Amino acid sequence: MSSTLLPLMQLPAWQALESHYQKIKNIHLRQLFADDPQRGTRFMVEDAGFYFDYSKNRITEETIRLLLNLANESGLRDRIDAMFRGEKINSTENRAVLHVALRASRDQSIIVDGTNVVPQVHDVLDRMTKFADCVRSGKWVGHTGKRIRNVINIGIGGSDLGPVMAFEALRHYSQRDMIFRFVSNVDGTDFAEAIRDLDAEETLFIVSSKTFTTLETMTNARTARQWTLQSLGEEQAIARHFVAVSTNGEEVAKFGINTENMFGFWDWVGGRYSMDSAIGLSTMLAIGPENFRSLLAGFRAMDEHFRTAPFERNLPVLMGLLSVWYGNFFGAETVAVLPYDQYLKRFPAYLQQLAMESNGKHVTLDGKQVPYQTGPIFWGEPGTNGQHSFYQLIHQGTRLIPCDFIGFCQSLNPLGSHHDILMANLFAQTEALAFGKTVDEVRSEGTPDVLVAHRVFEGNRPTNTILAERLTPETLGKLVALYEHSVFTQGAIWQIDSFDQWGVELGKVLAMKILSEVELAEEPELLHDNSTNALIRRYKSVKLRHN
Repeated sequence: MSSTLLPLMQLPAWQALESHYQKIKNIHLRQLFADDPQRGTRFMVEDAGFYFDYSKNRITEETIRLLLNLANESGLRDRIDAMFRGEKINSTENRAVLHVALRASRDQSIIVDGTNVVPQVHDVLDRMTKFADCVRSGKWVGHTGKRIRNVINIGIGGSDLGPVMAFEALRHYSQRDMIFRFVSNVDGTDFAEAIRDLDAEETLFIVSSKTFTTLETMTNARTARQWTLQSLGEEQAIARHFVAVSTNGEEVAKFGINTENMFGFWDWVGGRYSMDSAIGLSTMLAIGPENFRSLLAGFRAMDEHFRTAPFERNLPVLMGLLSVWYGNFFGAETVAVLPYDQYLKRFPAYLQQLAMESNGKHVTLDGKQVPYQTGPIFWGEPGTNGQHSFYQLIHQGTRLIPCDFIGFCQSLNPLGSHHDILMANLFAQTEALAFGKTVDEVRSEGTPDVLVAHRVFEGNRPTNTILAERLTPETLGKLVALYEHSVFTQGAIWQIDSFDQWGVELGKVLAMKILSEVELAEEPELLHDNSTNALIRRYKSVKLRHN
């Protein structure tokens, strides 16, 4: 792709956008709506189960036309088609990028290195289904014959963030006589608190590590193994209380897990794109195989929308292009994701890895330094909590923060007027951010002159609003895939590899070196910088005093 494209900033569409930005950068949303009273129903797309309102963005029809030109000149269509064909678009690792295969229907064919991978995917799904049914029904019992009532997923990164987010998002559909917890941090507190009130006889651990060598995950797994043996005593117990999501059968067997209870995945599945693979085993145990397959159906529906919808009505493409518009022309550095649903409380944290690990890159596919901004910072909290926390900065701060508001027309827990109040707040916030409150409006309320400036809201703060009927497993699948493909779109425009993550390697390597130094009782020769050497010595001196 990169060899046939001009550098991004040399593309005619990019240069046209730079000129266009200078013309409209100071136009207020109040003016845009005044000039076009039907704007709210024109800058809107309803498809794939979502009502997507992007009218409260600082754009005109010309902006969208130029952004679509940029997508075309950037080869986005070819890039999409290459992904769905199974081509190795992760060029730095020479891998295909096929999270879309994880939710493909049985009759689809996706070829990687001459092999249709879809049957392999469904073989794993079928094995997961059989296992989940056994555990949920009580047929699978622990070493002492007691039913499994507690499931703890041990993973980190994509092996944790996806399962945690999915469980919280779909808790409404979970089996309520079972407890689900998640351990990721190598800080011993994470494990200690997870098992504090549990009975080992009723606890199943899912160890999620592709290589079964990930430092944090295997440290926690070995501690879980020790905790189980302290209670149950016999090595044979491990096979009834541990299963693995991995591809390293030798290490899994060495740990004591029966490899028949090992659920695999493939090198064309990136960790942050893996929640619908075997990494989702804890999700399937919680919500059941039928709901898990509905989740996959939602992913698949958005995949098909992304693959086939024209760009001007393509939800992920529009979202991705708007992010490029604000990041590269307005200089916005963050995106706030604000779900007005308590079940989505971990969704912004999930998106942090999806977006920032994917597009936090400083070189192009050709290895050349990028001269433009990539990878916005994702953050957020559920509404209405955030309104009493950080919305002050969004409304009246000095930074431009584009926001995605996510809401549902029906509550899963209807209680009096709660949901009406919740949704009224969502709509009010997008209105306030767009239009603000002028000096004249503030004065007309009788505000003393000394306070007028403080009570003015500039407005002109851009938002997207995503509405769905209700939060179901299928809806969650669509929502996650929407952001996956929006991230893909941005990476294609920026001419970067959104599917490697070399930036996490250096810290891992250094951590292993330092670990060997802090574990030694004697003083090793420290060859780090002065600051790091001093920190290591300080830690060891305090540790020695308390051992």
